[in-house]
Amino acid sequence: MSSIPKSEALRNLYWRSEILRVMYWLRGEGLGDIVDVPMVRRYLDIGLDECRLQLGGLVEEGSIVADGTWYSIAPEGLADGEVEYATLFSDLARPAHGPCSDECWCQLSTDEEAACNASLPASVKLSPTRKRVAQ
Repeated sequence: MSSIPKSEALRNLYWRSEILRVMYWLRGEGLGDIVDVPMVRRYLDIGLDECRLQLGGLVEEGSIVADGTWYSIAPEGLADGEVEYATLFSDLARPAHGPCSDECWCQLSTDEEAACNASLPASVKLSPTRKRVAQ
């Protein structure tokens, strides 16, 4: 887990991001459209009082809606949760450096590099140093 900010403003932003991300994920996976404090705490390492405080702040800003002790994500919160969730995986979903990833076998073997290079369009052919060759 990343370090939780110590300043109130950054801590609020941190928990806002984490809570919306979890609520978006739960909804997207079909695991529930509503959450309560225990459910949020099951997925996040957040104290009881802090969780209640943060959920209350999200209600005040209109990102979530409260119905007694249950909370659902509002349309604005859903959009923000989607962005937060996508940001979490952005490093994994971005294109790799060059036509292959760092885990490609062509990074370890000249034979694999030749085979990989042969399968690429001419516009992205690589030199033996893994740099793009000018066409």
